[in-house]
Amino acid sequence: MSAGSTGGLSVTLCRDPRQFAGLEEPWNRLVRGCPTATPFQSHAWLHSWWLSYGREGRLRILLVRRGGELVGAAPLMLVHRPLPLLVPLGGPITDHFDVLVAAEHADLVVPALARGLYRAARGAVVDLREVRPGAAAEGLGKHWAGVGSTLTDSTCMELPALPFDELVRRMPSSGAQRVRAKLRKTDAAGIEEHEVTEDEVPRAVRSLLRLHEKQWRGRGVNPEHLRPRFAEHLTRAARRMVRTGEGRMTEFRLDGKVVAANVTLLSAGLSGGYLYGADPDLRALKVDVGTLLLRHEAERALADGRPVVSFLRGSEPYKNHWRPETVVNQRFLLATTALAPLLRLHESQVTGRERVVDALRESLPAARDWRARLNDLRVR
Repeated sequence: MSAGSTGGLSVTLCRDPRQFAGLEEPWNRLVRGCPTATPFQSHAWLHSWWLSYGREGRLRILLVRRGGELVGAAPLMLVHRPLPLLVPLGGPITDHFDVLVAAEHADLVVPALARGLYRAARGAVVDLREVRPGAAAEGLGKHWAGVGSTLTDSTCMELPALPFDELVRRMPSSGAQRVRAKLRKTDAAGIEEHEVTEDEVPRAVRSLLRLHEKQWRGRGVNPEHLRPRFAEHLTRAARRMVRTGEGRMTEFRLDGKVVAANVTLLSAGLSGGYLYGADPDLRALKVDVGTLLLRHEAERALADGRPVVSFLRGSEPYKNHWRPETVVNQRFLLATTALAPLLRLHESQVTGRERVVDALRESLPAARDWRARLNDLRVR
């Protein structure tokens, strides 16, 4: 479907999942040419998510081309609850959203995306969640012809990619001493690392999710992580991302048995620890899994030349021990002028839910199963 053309650029709206599937190569070239892209904008992640979570007739992907070359994209879908919205592909299990913009054509592509999105949003409010600061999507608001609002979204924690000893030295001296003592005990246990190959991914994902469920049993595991559709998506996406260098799976083995595993998603700008699982019995061996994983991730990010090690979403207390930078995602609401009342209604609903979440956090801090419930409230 054509959405118009301007300045030598053509803007089209893709509603066909088969067309989306066929975009893998040009999409990946565009990701490599977009410095703000995170791993969650890869074709492997988004297309796999659509296969597991998408609904027929809902796909809405804006594509910007210049002379046949894909130079911009906004991966969205239409939802109808609680009101008509254009929202990012990737849903609640995706930590960052952004539009894709070829850096050398950004001055033309961002306005073209904004105009194309304005036409596509005549009957819906645009709700762009989890936009990382500095993302290309920030530019949409500057060229938006209608009304808009900016809210805060999830908190993320990030560390610079430094030698692990330097990360430890950033901590208070007492904390650094504890970390070094934990690592001596961890190393004494004899845990070995194994980087998972593409063919090993299905088995490794099953093992990771089994350990993840065991680790969180009785403590409010995110229920989505236990559903078959999530396992299917993670397996499919991880296989492709391991193959293309956009992801990595690592297993940690003790006497040949997998006792911990994690998935790391990769882009030029960051290395993000997405999900891990660990056998609770490791505590009896005085193995600190969090420290073990962070050392591994920091060393790999530094070796690969990625500037940031991200804990991704969540501000759990253990992350603060490392003195990370707090990065707050943004949420952009956009609408045509005619739909301004609908945008304000949606904004009031969003902020109302946030107040409920904050109140529950304050009044029920000890309720073990509230983490998953609060996540569900925040997500949609």
